[in-house]
Amino acid sequence: MIYGYARISTDGQSVDAQVRQLQAAGAGQAFLETASGAKTDRARRRRVLGQLAAGDVLMVTRLDRLARSTRDLLNTLASIADRKAGFRSLGDAWADTTTAHGRLMLTVLGGLAEFERELIRARTTEGRRRAVARGVKLGRRPKLTPHQMKEAIKRRDAGEPVREIARTYNVSHSTISRLAA
Repeated sequence: MIYGYARISTDGQSVDAQVRQLQAAGAGQAFLETASGAKTDRARRRRVLGQLAAGDVLMVTRLDRLARSTRDLLNTLASIADRKAGFRSLGDAWADTTTAHGRLMLTVLGGLAEFERELIRARTTEGRRRAVARGVKLGRRPKLTPHQMKEAIKRRDAGEPVREIARTYNVSHSTISRLAA
């Protein structure tokens, strides 16, 4: 079955033109949605993706109707491929997983996105290394000052209940339990 997905961003717009295009291209059922493209978790989109079965095709008029970013698009296409279904964008002929050419183009796009993620990871790791070398402490700030930590350890070692110590410092009992002696 060919499913259509039409989305508009505001109530003032109309999905009629999208629906006509989808029906003219063979969509048997159209899912209509009024939601911002910035939201990746949209109810009607989730519903149509959940309905796809092997051999089905999801069709949109343009890629921006389905996904706002490359990452969102690739994640959505992976979900469609996992269901052994196809995808077609009427306005973007290269985005058609029902053809070998379209699958090639989307594979190349996916490879570029993966390469970009690796570059971001490498830059982030290098930035952390430089920050640590400058003496920046990473992670959350400690809930207790070094003096409070020493006092809490002393009280704990003296046998005072961990929950009572935690209450006096307004922290969780697990914070006190984790303190190294």
